[in-house]
Amino acid sequence: MAGSTRTQRPGMSDVARVAGVSHQTVSRVLNDHPHVRPETREKVLDAISELGYRRNSAARALVTQRSAIVGIVTSGSLHFGPATTLAVLEQSARSAGYFVSVATATDPTPEAMTDIFGSFMDQSVEGIVVIAPDERVAAAARAASAHVPVLLLAAMTSAPGDPPILSVDQAGGARLLARHLIGLGHRDLVHITGPADWFDAISRRDAWHAELAAASVVPRADIPGDWTAATGYQAAQGLLGNLPDAVFAANDQTALGVLHAFADAGVRVPEDVSVVGYDDVEGSDHFIPPLTTVRQDFGALGRQAMEVLISAVQGEPARPAPVPPELLVRSSTGPPAERARPAHR
Repeated sequence: MAGSTRTQRPGMSDVARVAGVSHQTVSRVLNDHPHVRPETREKVLDAISELGYRRNSAARALVTQRSAIVGIVTSGSLHFGPATTLAVLEQSARSAGYFVSVATATDPTPEAMTDIFGSFMDQSVEGIVVIAPDERVAAAARAASAHVPVLLLAAMTSAPGDPPILSVDQAGGARLLARHLIGLGHRDLVHITGPADWFDAISRRDAWHAELAAASVVPRADIPGDWTAATGYQAAQGLLGNLPDAVFAANDQTALGVLHAFADAGVRVPEDVSVVGYDDVEGSDHFIPPLTTVRQDFGALGRQAMEVLISAVQGEPARPAPVPPELLVRSSTGPPAERARPAHR
């Protein structure tokens, strides 16, 4: 249109001119070439910042035959684990120099997952990270791994032919909680579980029972749960007539509901009953009382996930070790109360 002006986006030649280097040197810096002197790299990076230069990813892909795109599949769950995992994966991928394409599979049918992976193939993704809370998502990821490197983030046992699998050590965290409560002297214990089809919930439940069995402790029957505070509240109400020594809530939200029900009923925590959770969600140290729980290092999980996926892209597949959890002991646990108890079995 007459009289209009158009601001041209700065290119690599502009960066080279401002930095006083060659076009080839700028390209080497952008592609993290090792044979660039630190002072030269700094001049180029300063020029990039000054000009607001952004590389043309489409052109780069034509030259290098690499898209630098990582696909991430999530279930869309707003629960703490999957949501936090997605956030750290996006950050870790960008820190590693990759663009991120996220697809949400709220209903992970085979057809839906085929469409998602097909879309990723159209984008020429170099690898895919699948946050797999249950078997349906994991099964679809196995099928996709025949076409592009795939990393499963899931608390599941690897089988022959599976892609690399990585998770925080869910079983290890449950064992830490069991040992902590047994060490305090608790023997009358109950677990409010997570959803029966979630890998995390299954792993925590099974490890909890295995650790108690190793100590010759027979717990009460599990109470089914679904990760929510409402279920924790309802479960705790059912315990009021016959309090256990301690309650292991499958996650911190469930534990919050337990604490709420006990507070409403005048049950003191930990004087009358101890309560533990899992996740160390933001604010769990401000529950009343502050919650003993297990911290999952999602930052380490995200960084390790990208390292494993990039290795797979480069043809160096790895079998990563689980990320270790950390027990955080706070005021919601203490020695068992001295009182007569009716039989619970």
